[in-house]
Amino acid sequence: MSDSHGFINPGVLGFFSDCDEIWHAGDIGSKATLDALVEFKPTRAVYGNIDGTDLRHVCPEALIFRIEEISVVMIHIGGYPGMYTAMARKLIIENRPTLFVCGHSHILKIIYDKKYEVLTLNPGAAGKSGFHQVITALRFKVQRDRVFDMEIFEQSRS
Repeated sequence: MSDSHGFINPGVLGFFSDCDEIWHAGDIGSKATLDALVEFKPTRAVYGNIDGTDLRHVCPEALIFRIEEISVVMIHIGGYPGMYTAMARKLIIENRPTLFVCGHSHILKIIYDKKYEVLTLNPGAAGKSGFHQVITALRFKVQRDRVFDMEIFEQSRS
């Protein structure tokens, strides 16, 4: 998930009920929001551009980690294939991840980047703040070196 902006949608929590952990790609909105996610499920999170020092003290700007045999790079402002930010491109080149996860745009995107051989995921926006009209999130399974059963949560903001 990404861009919750201090709002935890009960539908998103229900969507994540069977997940082992939550990944939040920034713009969490408040320490209380992060704490609620952590209480619900183990949570990995990076801070976003709206997040204050309280979150920047507990969340890094970038996370690089492994799940089973999958390597993951997660930052808030990353772009997408052909339009990565300088930082995203550097992290992708240096770490050669299987998955690159970012947020910021409030636009859900799932794009395989053939050039860097990385699946780029932007879950859109899980919160109510911003121009988006639909709240979105992603969930998927990881088993050994496979990412599969990708599912999209969608709910109108109104």
